Amino acid sequence: MSFRLKCRSCGRTEAAQILDLGQQPLANNLLAPADLAKPEPRFPLRLAVCKSCWLLQITDLVPPVELFSEYLYFSSFSDLMLRHAREACEGYSQEFGLNGQSLVVEVASNDGYLLQNFVRAKIPCLGIEPAANIAQVAREKGIETLVEFFGQKLASELTASQRQADLILGNNVFAHAPDPNDFIAGLKTLLKPNGRLALEFPYGADFIEHTEFDTIYHEHVFYFTLTALKPLFERHGLTIFRVQRLPIHGGSLRLFAGHTGAHVVEPSATDLLAEETRKGVNDLGYYEGFGNQVRTLKDDLVALLVKLKKEGKRIAAYGASAKGSTLLNYYGIGADTLDFVADRSTYKQGRLTPGTHIPIVPPEALLQRQPDYTLLLTWNFAEEILAQQQAYRDVGGKFLVPIPQVKIV
Repeated sequence: MSFRLKCRSCGRTEAAQILDLGQQPLANNLLAPADLAKPEPRFPLRLAVCKSCWLLQITDLVPPVELFSEYLYFSSFSDLMLRHAREACEGYSQEFGLNGQSLVVEVASNDGYLLQNFVRAKIPCLGIEPAANIAQVAREKGIETLVEFFGQKLASELTASQRQADLILGNNVFAHAPDPNDFIAGLKTLLKPNGRLALEFPYGADFIEHTEFDTIYHEHVFYFTLTALKPLFERHGLTIFRVQRLPIHGGSLRLFAGHTGAHVVEPSATDLLAEETRKGVNDLGYYEGFGNQVRTLKDDLVALLVKLKKEGKRIAAYGASAKGSTLLNYYGIGADTLDFVADRSTYKQGRLTPGTHIPIVPPEALLQRQPDYTLLLTWNFAEEILAQQQAYRDVGGKFLVPIPQVKIV
């Protein structure tokens, strides 16, 4: 469906709506039981694609201060994320020759799960994190952390104080920045002439091809392909010179960029761009079936849950995640279907899921209460969670994996 939407990258106004997920609560607004009497705001959640630069984006924004000033996602609760960060830091340090005279800056540095690796290696680093509660955890690890939103203004202030970076990292933050031109302009300002940017984010082609609709929530403004990003970077005098496909989060892209002319463009970047062109990423037909695929997934899972409940089966869920919030609210799955949601984060336990108000409990509840089936909302960490919950599985517990297709494991 065509409609007018001013693209947040190129500024043009011709777009097509791809999916409407209805009115959704904020996906990380986990309620305390005492909050149930208070209003719980909901906002439209719709996905569109710009028909000029092919950037996928949600149509309705929520002010970032409402989303990130206090945040309950702590990366350090995932063993996979800790290992992923450690391996990345070791690779960056070795390849780029980082040492005691270098400066590494991470945008959206969370609880220091990544930068702690540079601290241990005695490589100077700086975190930028808008959520004060999470920044405090990083500071307690000895990581200098600014409680700020990143953009051109902050980058100019840091540059004026002689704090340009050899390496700027941004893992799962770029898609959260509502003004990509301001964000990229800030990266360019903060980067030394021969410095490098390394950004990670869910890859838009995997998102479409694997029907990963639950990645859509108000914090995720964008779903990036290289086709959409190349002109955005070039507009600001930056060149993407290398890309890596990563399996994490259902398929991610790690993108390396620098000042135009500073680094040789490698085949990985040109090859992926050509692959996207062959797939038709720059054509509306590539996106048009996405909504139907999502509705089919919904019908399959809801039908299975109804069948299991009729058979008297007890069902819980694992992972009080943002993606889980999107799925539960769009599918209409609530406390009448799920007994509880287990989650490893002690910051989430004792709270309720947004919109659906299902109690969040420690993971030990799976073994203690032994539901027959557990809906794996954090399917992107399936391997890690299935291993952690082997005892529950040994006594007959089964997991329902909802994406990319419904299956029982």
